[in-house]
Amino acid sequence: MIKLIKYNLLLLPFLFLGTGCKKILNLPDEKDYLSNNINYANKVFEPVLGRTALMGDFSADNSTFPMQFEIVNARFGNGLPVTDLFQVQKTWVWTSAYDGYEKSLAEVNAKRKLEDHPMFEVRSSGQFILWASSTNALITPRPADSSNRVQDIRFFDLKVKNSGGETILRDFQIKPWRERLYEPSNDINPYTGAVARDPRDPNNPTKRDYLTPNFSNIIGAVSNTALRNDDTRKDIVVYIRPFMGGSGHSLRFVFLDKDSTAINPLLFNETKWDYLVHGFDRQITPGYVQFEVAYPIPLVQLATTYAPNGSQASSTFSYSRRGFGGQRTTANIGMNYNIYKEGDWEIVFHFRRENPKFEDE
Repeated sequence: MIKLIKYNLLLLPFLFLGTGCKKILNLPDEKDYLSNNINYANKVFEPVLGRTALMGDFSADNSTFPMQFEIVNARFGNGLPVTDLFQVQKTWVWTSAYDGYEKSLAEVNAKRKLEDHPMFEVRSSGQFILWASSTNALITPRPADSSNRVQDIRFFDLKVKNSGGETILRDFQIKPWRERLYEPSNDINPYTGAVARDPRDPNNPTKRDYLTPNFSNIIGAVSNTALRNDDTRKDIVVYIRPFMGGSGHSLRFVFLDKDSTAINPLLFNETKWDYLVHGFDRQITPGYVQFEVAYPIPLVQLATTYAPNGSQASSTFSYSRRGFGGQRTTANIGMNYNIYKEGDWEIVFHFRRENPKFEDE
């Protein structure tokens, strides 16, 4: 026992040195490491206004986190200061995880809140974010004449620091596209926001480009042949557009025949109505089917029943009929899409040349 006590007493000075020598000797605190090679894979960002976009592949080169990032010296190519990007606006921020199983609009909105944020900012990870609160009215997009003048380009530098030091990464560029409120958006000229010309006849002002749906086994009521979309013919096109008279967060699906008369959606008798979109309070009328929804659609990048690939919502309508020989076939028509701006929107499927045949042979 006496030997053990002596042994422990001998250890005390070493234990004291191990825990207190730094304070006694006044040694400096250990500093973080900040590499001279930190950088980004790409310094030119071209986001679309009106959509939340994460940008910037930051390479820390083994530098120590946490780091502080600060956007500095934001200026146009002619040296004038940039201020529009940093206007503070309210934007939706998730406070708990969306999973696609929410049963009401209130349940969705209970998982997020409106916060004040600059429309463009850098996060603690080094990623840049352009929030969906950005608009053409608040941030001037690239010129409508498609020019690329240096005075129209926004430049900025980035100060990066931790306790090991600081550095400035220079000459980032941000060149925002004007808002395109939905995807696909090939029917919109990305520079002007006007209707896009027909890509096969771009000099003809009377022709336009169209959105087109996915479809199969749809037979024409008169021709008894399959409807088609190809380079020379567009039998079925789609419009994504706002409508008047909704709740402010409605989504409506409409079918129009060749005379632009509404087709009753109940004729699509094999449709899985509960799985068309993550929407609520469904209404079906002779002219449309409508849901109350939360925007944007889809809400997040997550594979769900309503967005199987995670990046776009997918809505499909189906009907069946007996063809020649009594064989029953199922026809489908649908769309993969995004809608970014809250409001009242309709997705219209227009049978331009011939109506679909719903009756049995």
